[in-house]
Amino acid sequence: MTKILVVLTNTEKYKDINRATGLWLGEAAQFVDVVTEAGYDIDYVSPKGGFVPVDPSSMPTADDIDFKWYGDTDFRRRALAESLKPSDINPEEYAAIYYTGGHGTMWDFKDNIELQQIAEHIYQNGGYVTGVCHGIVGLVNLLDTQTGKRLIKGKKVTGFSNLEERLNRTKKHVPFLAEDSLKEAGAKYKAKRPMKEYVRTDGQIITGQNPTSAKKVAKELVKALKSRTS
Repeated sequence: MTKILVVLTNTEKYKDINRATGLWLGEAAQFVDVVTEAGYDIDYVSPKGGFVPVDPSSMPTADDIDFKWYGDTDFRRRALAESLKPSDINPEEYAAIYYTGGHGTMWDFKDNIELQQIAEHIYQNGGYVTGVCHGIVGLVNLLDTQTGKRLIKGKKVTGFSNLEERLNRTKKHVPFLAEDSLKEAGAKYKAKRPMKEYVRTDGQIITGQNPTSAKKVAKELVKALKSRTS
């Protein structure tokens, strides 16, 4: 069965304030729920491998699906305790890569060369590069290895907006802004109302604006993958 690679952050706290961060639980759980139901196998990777912290702010809004996966022994072990290192990954095995969010990603996704190489390989093999919320910063430095240009240059994308960052009162505490980074990479960025579901698909690139968009990113990916085998 075709596999999907889910990318998670290792960052536990903001760098300039004593505030915890990490994976936004629902952005993994909602995605995983859809793609596993569709019959796809999943591996979990993080920049350093091993422990993946969960942002405590994601727990008060967690729903039954989030808690279903948070309570799943296999998920807790493979995703949160023993995530794979990039060096463990053979990109030939994956039909898609999905970058989860949470503010922690702002410190360890964008400049990780090993993850970039994995994503670029999957894309060049005809696979899908997907992400949601802050996780989309993992796409910023990806290159089309055939042209040498940014992968998202000229592509329709979305991700956590500057307005959402301001409303979250974190605009001054992140190293850069997700929206700005996408625009600077030449992407055609668009966002809708704060914290409302919004997903954009452009060829092999699928992106979601915020945590409420994770499930739809998964549905769009499943639809795309199924269309290739029908």
